[in-house]
Amino acid sequence: MKVIADEAVPYLRGVLEPFAEVVYMPGSAIDSNVCRDADALIIRTRTKCDAKLLGCSRVSFIGTATIGIDHINRDYCAANGIEAVNAPGCNSSAVQQYIATALLKIAELKDINLKGKTLGIVGVGHVGSRVKRVAEWIGMKTILNDPPLEACGGSGFSFVQLPELLDRCDAVTLHVPLDKTTFHLADSGFFRTLGHGKIFINASRGEVADGGAILDYSAKALAEVIDVWPGEPAISLDLLRAVDIATPHIAGYSMQGKINGTVAVVRDLARHFGIVPLLDFALPPKIKTVDDPKEIPALYDIMADDAALRMHPEKFEDLRNKYDYRYEFIFD
Repeated sequence: MKVIADEAVPYLRGVLEPFAEVVYMPGSAIDSNVCRDADALIIRTRTKCDAKLLGCSRVSFIGTATIGIDHINRDYCAANGIEAVNAPGCNSSAVQQYIATALLKIAELKDINLKGKTLGIVGVGHVGSRVKRVAEWIGMKTILNDPPLEACGGSGFSFVQLPELLDRCDAVTLHVPLDKTTFHLADSGFFRTLGHGKIFINASRGEVADGGAILDYSAKALAEVIDVWPGEPAISLDLLRAVDIATPHIAGYSMQGKINGTVAVVRDLARHFGIVPLLDFALPPKIKTVDDPKEIPALYDIMADDAALRMHPEKFEDLRNKYDYRYEFIFD
């Protein structure tokens, strides 16, 4: 068996080698020639899996060590007998803790108290539900919007319509997948309804927000935090200069989040190919304990990531691929 793996998937080297030939390479370099004699791919979001990539291959399994799966044409895979899996929830705690850190840093920079402020959370799945929990732990109120989840019964949450959320919140954070219903969800109308003096955060997908609309809103915002960028890795320098905290798509880049993603795809690959010794594959956890929200900024220096991106925006991919994964924390 031959496996092509994105070299930036951590904790993977040596795991599959007893059972397969494994070729590691940059995700953006995985092409149809490389895939021609491969049986499986282990990838991240930079590898676009479609007929162009897979049409002449014998690939029967694709595992993406990410929450997102919009880079995989699932209809094509289903029609051609290719199992495509992702790792839902693998980095939800990492993103949760990125949002908490960003909010606390904005509060410090703008000299505001977050206690009693209202955070609007758009998308309340694996990530958004965790963001709700940590926001309330640091003393914020939360209001929620998630039409698909609401239509399915709501999982015990109460929801408001998006215009009401934008009107009532002091800060809004996006945690929706990218699809035709969420493309440019945050457009000029969204920001017009949001109004002056609010905090805007996007750590979902770049194209969920209109870059021009984010830029226009920067003059009215209390603060903007952007981790995911329209058109990345080639990002707008004007937008970079306008926002208050800018990071290179690393909100989910914790050690534990990466462990979770790698473990999930290895187990799925083992199931698919019948590799019994790897069915219960596991790695040691990497988590710390936090008793007080004031401890959070010391665990993760978000402004160091901001400074690195501002200094070298042209190295967006390198900053992601060579990122020094941070610890997650357990709270309350």
